[in-house]
Amino acid sequence: MTELTESQTISEARMPAIYLGHGAPPLLDDLLWTNQLAGWSASMPLPKEILIVSAHWEAAPLALTSPARATPLVYDFWGFEERFYKMTYPTPDASTLAHKVTSIIPDNYSLHQHPSRGLDHGSWVPLKVMYPEASIPVLQLSLPSLDPEELLRLGTRLRPLRDEGVLIIGSGFMTHGLQFLREFRTDAEAPGWSVDFDIWAKESLDSGDLDQLMNFKTAPGMPYAHPTSEHFAPLFVTLGAALDPEETPDSIIDGFFWGLAKRSFQVA
Repeated sequence: MTELTESQTISEARMPAIYLGHGAPPLLDDLLWTNQLAGWSASMPLPKEILIVSAHWEAAPLALTSPARATPLVYDFWGFEERFYKMTYPTPDASTLAHKVTSIIPDNYSLHQHPSRGLDHGSWVPLKVMYPEASIPVLQLSLPSLDPEELLRLGTRLRPLRDEGVLIIGSGFMTHGLQFLREFRTDAEAPGWSVDFDIWAKESLDSGDLDQLMNFKTAPGMPYAHPTSEHFAPLFVTLGAALDPEETPDSIIDGFFWGLAKRSFQVA
């Protein structure tokens, strides 16, 4: 993993918003992918704070993880090597960020500050690669719904945080039909449904077609690409946080991992 470059400075300008494929813990052993993620973070200004919405925490009312220093991690995965269950990511106190988020969320969301919830692997696995020093305050926000329109509105509500140096991350996976994979190898050939959905997603994003993206359940490769939609849903938070959700995003990472599309992008 690459270190932060000397030219990186803490952002005094607007941060981008991003959608990334977070991968399972073995992502940390994939040299290509870790280099891609580390290079991506190094290309951006250094965030003051990070707010991440992960596919692995669905909770309504809307909830935030504990802002306490060295928030514990959630090891929400099974069957991997023991070393993954001993990893830590001791981030600084995030109380200031919690106050910022609370101040911009309308009362009808009934935002709940969870006293003990930590970061799940949809957050800490990619962040260990992108910001390995764990020196940036991080909070995770729950997915209060899987409805695209509601998540677009949530992203729009969060958008002003970008002007305060907050990196907003939607963490999911562009395809996630794990039960339909025949083998789990980093070099496994991508099944047709994964390729088809990835092509459709890229074309839809490039054309700024929000209506088409919101109707993803009729896309090529479905329902295999997303038997359930929680890994696609964070994409709408990211697009909602964009200055113009219909503007073509910058596709930063593409390709496949275990045959699943790891397409990740950045919006202005």
